[in-house]
Amino acid sequence: MFIPQEFIKKKRDNLPLKKEEIEEFIKGVSDGTVANEHISAFAMAVYFNGMSLDEKTNLTLAMKNSGNTLSWDLDGPIVDKHSTGGIGDIVSLMLGSMLGACGLYVPMISGRGLGHTGGTLDKLESIPGYNVFPDDKLFKQVVKECGVAIIGQTSSLAPADKRIYSIRDVTATVESVPMISASILSKKLAEGLDVLVMDVKVGSGAFMPTYELSVELAKSIVEIANNAGVKTEAILTDMNQSLAYSAGNAIEVQEAVEYLANKRVNPRLHSVNMKLCTSALLNSGITKSEDEAIDKLEGVLNSGKALEVFAKMVNMLGGPSDFSENYEKYLPKANIIRSIFSESTGIVESMDAISLGMSVVGLGGGRVRPGDKIDHSVGLENIINLGNQVEKDTPIATIHAKDEQSFEIAKKRVLSAIKIGDKKIETKEIYEVIR
Repeated sequence: MFIPQEFIKKKRDNLPLKKEEIEEFIKGVSDGTVANEHISAFAMAVYFNGMSLDEKTNLTLAMKNSGNTLSWDLDGPIVDKHSTGGIGDIVSLMLGSMLGACGLYVPMISGRGLGHTGGTLDKLESIPGYNVFPDDKLFKQVVKECGVAIIGQTSSLAPADKRIYSIRDVTATVESVPMISASILSKKLAEGLDVLVMDVKVGSGAFMPTYELSVELAKSIVEIANNAGVKTEAILTDMNQSLAYSAGNAIEVQEAVEYLANKRVNPRLHSVNMKLCTSALLNSGITKSEDEAIDKLEGVLNSGKALEVFAKMVNMLGGPSDFSENYEKYLPKANIIRSIFSESTGIVESMDAISLGMSVVGLGGGRVRPGDKIDHSVGLENIINLGNQVEKDTPIATIHAKDEQSFEIAKKRVLSAIKIGDKKIETKEIYEVIR
């Protein structure tokens, strides 16, 4: 008979956990025989003592197997990308379409906004009719016909993770690298992937507070996923400023469409997106060299094929058939759209990216409480870059707000988040790749 207290005691005393014990614990999490107190105590023991690679792998696989796993009958590699989140991170919308156009299949299970970070599902729900929770049959059909489908996590996918995360969230154990790794990968491995690319953010807007912890998380995920049989590499990318020109749901969707249409391409965003796409192509064996991968990606962008894939996915999941041509007609617009300006002369020296993200939340573009309704029209646009020279009255950002009061609050937050000084700084997008 499995006794949760004995299992927790072993981890408390930093003794090795057997595969069978971990599986029994997760089985109890799923069927309710393991209490919330047991989960809380186990999470705290892991927080302080960590886990071996075998323990992390076994925990991840047990959580994955707590629900349904997807299987595919397709003529190409199954790949996905996961980001640890940030400001203006719209890579999923372009990457999925571009990889689908290159012959890969991308069943992307995405999430909602969390804290200061935007959520891919919230962005997609700014498209009228887009169904982020299709049934399995439609999901598989869209992946097969488009090459990509971006949807939300159903209750049948890694349900043990959902319960464990809700308890970690209120017991100060969210920052545990083994638990974060298992939480991310249990859902990703349940997708039936051949290849996974991890985008681990670094900087003032990153989930992990230091570079060292970002590296630790990246290494942990790469080790576990490869140990579980999914070819994975992690790329550490910059989040000291907004990745895109914009931050906010409908505004980001518009920028993603304009990127795919080659109308407006942010160089920082393009650099990160191409690096992640290239990683997926190389690790899936579709291309043999980085140059070949870049040529293939530029080909699907320049030909319009990637935009066609995005448009077809949107339509098959309930959105307008002419969305890619007439996105401005369909996306909601804020009542007030107005620029704010620098109050001093100098160089944009630093940004508090979390404050920028929270300014979008304050406008109504994110949630303060889990059930909050989102205003998809609000956010920031034309956000200035680090290192830019500014004069008094140089535009810093354009605020999209529902009313004057929320505009003024956002203006104060944005201006206080952006520091103007006299120090020249160098910026980068890619820090390192962990294989």
